[in-house]
Amino acid sequence: MKIAMIGQRGIPALFGGPERHVEELAVRLAARGHDVTVYTRPSYTDPGLLSYRGVHLKSLPSLATKHLDAITHSVICTLHAIYSGADIVHFHAAGPGLLCWLPRLVGRSVIVTLHGQDWRRQKWGGFASKVLRIGEWVSARLPHATICVSSTLKQEIDRVYGAAADFIPNGVSVVAESDTGILEKNHLKKGGYVLFAARLVPEKGCHHLLAAWAGNQSDMKLVIAGDSGFSDAYVDQLKAAAPRDVVFLGWVYGAQLATLFRNAALFVMPSDLEGMPIALLEALGYGVPVLASDIPEIIEVLGEWGATFRTNSVEDLREQLRLCLADLPRRKKLAAMASGRVAEQYDWDAITTSLLEIYKRVT
Repeated sequence: MKIAMIGQRGIPALFGGPERHVEELAVRLAARGHDVTVYTRPSYTDPGLLSYRGVHLKSLPSLATKHLDAITHSVICTLHAIYSGADIVHFHAAGPGLLCWLPRLVGRSVIVTLHGQDWRRQKWGGFASKVLRIGEWVSARLPHATICVSSTLKQEIDRVYGAAADFIPNGVSVVAESDTGILEKNHLKKGGYVLFAARLVPEKGCHHLLAAWAGNQSDMKLVIAGDSGFSDAYVDQLKAAAPRDVVFLGWVYGAQLATLFRNAALFVMPSDLEGMPIALLEALGYGVPVLASDIPEIIEVLGEWGATFRTNSVEDLREQLRLCLADLPRRKKLAAMASGRVAEQYDWDAITTSLLEIYKRVT
């Protein structure tokens, strides 16, 4: 099949759940003999990079602003995909999904994957939120198939829109390589820090974590791996409010990020909103103890393998941090047990097979 992927910033993935999702699936689809094109944005992927692990890369322009980047890029990519004769046009996220009717109108098979309820993200104003809500309706009702990355999201989409969405989760890939230079450069000891790894946007809850960390009585450091997602003012506020034992690393990728996971005493995910968080899957895959907010999308993955706190409660997060750090040996045993379960349940090869079944169904 000739497959076009639209909506992601690009691959190879530097940051972003949809980008990781698309990369893992696209390279596997290409390895199975399919002709896969992933559209990229010049601000994310080098325009001179024309292929990646068997996947064709097509760099097309966009208006790289907070509100127009994704939609302008998606319009251009959709027209190109139609012109290039793609059999399947696969959109990622509700914003790009607004356009899914267009390739269907000219006889293409169309899929939309929803990675979360984007209209609920705090960075969007009223108008943008309404447009994304419309995009969610379009994505649920107009393509040949709608995919949700969590069963919680699938249930919500089915209930609200009368849809019959498919559930295909994110997967986990554990990087074998290590790069301890990042520890040495930032004076981090193995097992001597707590890790947060995500985009620095309000719904990821880093401000809750910093507030809970204030007055920390342990000798641990708090490491923040991530940076702005059109949220510079928010990032400035975080850095201004951070205690002295907080280390901001910016974006961290590949072997360096794997090293941070492997050597963390605890991984914390204080999110208010998620789809199926790849960073959580990675933490479990690396065998790191986890403390996370108790939203349904996280509980679905975490189960009994980690600790939770009441979402948006700084007081409960502070208390659960204290309890987790005082009980690390037991929590490390639980995390080691979770590692094998996660690797088996969230396997990208099996996920690719499930996606191909949907592709065959709609064609």
